[in-house]
Amino acid sequence: MPGPIEQRVLVANRGEIAVRVMRSCREMGIPTVAVYSDADRDALHVELADDAYHIGPPAPVESYLNAGTILDAAHRSGATMIHPGYGFLAENADFARRVAEEGLTFVGPPPEAMLLMGDKAAARRTADHAGAPTIPGTPDPIDTDQAAKEAERIGFPLVVKAAFGGGGKGMHLVQSADELGDAVERSAREARAYFGRPEIYLERYVTRAHHVEAQVLADASGHVSFLGERDCSLQRRYQKLVEESPSPVVDKKLRTRIGNAAVAIARAAGYVNAGTVEFLVDEDGHFYFIEMNARLQVEHPVTEMITGLDLVRLQILVALGETVEAGAEPRGHAIECRINAEDPLRDFLPGPGLITGFEPPGGPFVRLDSGFGEGRRVVGDYDSLFAKLIVWGEDREAARRRMLRALNEFRVEGIPTTMPFHRWVLDTEDFREGTVHTKWVEEALPAGGLAAMQRAASEPIGDGRLTRGGAASVRPVHLQVEVDGRRVPVAVWGDEVRTPPAPPASSAHGHAADGSGEIIAAPMQGTILRIMVEAGQAVEAGQTVCILEAMKMENHITATREGKVAEVAVSTGDVVDTGQPLIFIE
Repeated sequence: MPGPIEQRVLVANRGEIAVRVMRSCREMGIPTVAVYSDADRDALHVELADDAYHIGPPAPVESYLNAGTILDAAHRSGATMIHPGYGFLAENADFARRVAEEGLTFVGPPPEAMLLMGDKAAARRTADHAGAPTIPGTPDPIDTDQAAKEAERIGFPLVVKAAFGGGGKGMHLVQSADELGDAVERSAREARAYFGRPEIYLERYVTRAHHVEAQVLADASGHVSFLGERDCSLQRRYQKLVEESPSPVVDKKLRTRIGNAAVAIARAAGYVNAGTVEFLVDEDGHFYFIEMNARLQVEHPVTEMITGLDLVRLQILVALGETVEAGAEPRGHAIECRINAEDPLRDFLPGPGLITGFEPPGGPFVRLDSGFGEGRRVVGDYDSLFAKLIVWGEDREAARRRMLRALNEFRVEGIPTTMPFHRWVLDTEDFREGTVHTKWVEEALPAGGLAAMQRAASEPIGDGRLTRGGAASVRPVHLQVEVDGRRVPVAVWGDEVRTPPAPPASSAHGHAADGSGEIIAAPMQGTILRIMVEAGQAVEAGQTVCILEAMKMENHITATREGKVAEVAVSTGDVVDTGQPLIFIE
């Protein structure tokens, strides 16, 4: 009899998730194929793969979202399986269907389940049929003309969401009727840009909620396993920043109820492979289904740390038709910090660039998932996620202290990172007590959090050799001093060794030579998404003059003084470089 088919996995993604998938494949003895755009020619995932194929220009729609080009690379490389990672084509049912039609194996759920869960209204109906509680909202996707009527029925506050997306993209909180029009327009625009469809839906907003999600794994034989819950309440603008497992607000009884609901929803959807069922938990301990992500989640490592399971390996086994019943008993506590190439001291402004220094932390039960290293460039064409730092401890406090130690050891130079934010958060009383909720960051930052981060960022760490998370506004001079026969590392801190201060939070600004006006320049490379002013228009300090898209984020560029627009030097759709003049104010 012929032997088994030799498998070969093409990873249809980039960055840390591509690297993470490839490492599991290598441990399974499965060769891997990378795909890369022009911007990723020298990326780590390309270097680690057994084979690599160019798929086009940096723009995702021409490369990582180009299903035809990726399938062509799969056939040319001899790949038998495609792992989509997360983002890009991971939840694209048409792509999953084409993969199967062309004789390849898609490492993910069936297209039918993906379509069902990708339609947020259909997913809500599925959850209702499965007996899971849901939040009041629109039963079907709506267009912008229906929004006002539906909002009046649901009541405020409410959330506008992209009907066919996830990851917090296209999601906006609306407190009152006069905010609805702008939020609906922005959500629809972002939904079209990120997911190719402008439909939105409305959902009642649960105040001071905890975001708790259940990891499930289902095989083709009908076995559905619940692998514990994760808490993702620490968010900013609906983007998760810190995740942990188990959740500090879920007791054994609630865990059982959430697990049962998640399994019932997966069964009702005909789900196969790894997936995440997301819930909101209110202050009274009631939980409500919000959506199901039909893919591997960014925060899956915390589940792996407490269960000892390799979820990517299990995904591949399920895709190959094997029976998988994963019933590991969770142990201890795990925390993950999503480290983005953003400057938290400048309103989390994205900061692509060359990494000039990189020393990862070490020690027991510390894991770093990253697609970057010293000498590599974080490009502005994609998401700002730079690395994921994950730790495990015997209990939550042990994990918290280990994470702080690891953050203090992690040195990154050349780009800003969000590590100053993580150090501040993990040391707050609210985090230690497990009381943070989904809007906690927005409330805590202006109430002293930003000042605390600024103080922390200017202090040396340990022996002074390390910087505070690569914010690069403060850099020490390193010396070795010998005292009584003992070598001591010393870092000299002070104004004389500091680099020039960073520009204001949302823009780079300059002034005309005669001091009569202001030059608003691009704070980073990006694309002009929208221009909000025109020549001759009066503007006020703090007014948004244009929107710049960079690293998958909309950045509102503002004026710092009142005046009149003398000239608009760019047009919608222009790609601009860091420091390029955009608008002149006189």
